[in-house]
Amino acid sequence: MASEKKLDCVILGLLSHEELTGYEIKRRIDTTLKYFWGASFGSIYPTLGQLVENGLATRRAEADGGRERLVYAITDEGREHLRAWLGQPAQRDELRYETLLKLFFGQDAGAEQALEHIEAFERRTATELPRLEQARQVLSSASEGDDAHRYYLLTVEFGIKTYNAYLEWCREAKALLKGE
Repeated sequence: MASEKKLDCVILGLLSHEELTGYEIKRRIDTTLKYFWGASFGSIYPTLGQLVENGLATRRAEADGGRERLVYAITDEGREHLRAWLGQPAQRDELRYETLLKLFFGQDAGAEQALEHIEAFERRTATELPRLEQARQVLSSASEGDDAHRYYLLTVEFGIKTYNAYLEWCREAKALLKGE
């Protein structure tokens, strides 16, 4: 059904809410979805081409200040494809963090280097957590009577709990490496 990376369904999901350009799709992925999904321009544009070729999306040219931009929209077939994918069980949920990979092999670099990686991870996490909490406030007030916002809120709540757990792990990991 969907490709192994699921980018076709990610894009269809975004298009199910509004028509978007490739650039706007990338921006949504880099902001709204960045906490649990990512994609490059190099994968977005070929996927958009495949979606149009397969009749799951349409593409139209639109004038924008003297420049032409391509706007994509989901088709009825695309909505059916998205609904079918949403109805299937998740094949795999995976966690991939370069920080953890470096820690796993950290014996070769030593505790000081490991501490630097943990502290950098902790700073990034602490920076993102307030953004998630702000999104929670916005979505909580907007979710009443709006199904889409309620589902967005579910992912934000997951992110907040996860990031709080990450921060707790950082404190514990630093204490372990320091022998405390």
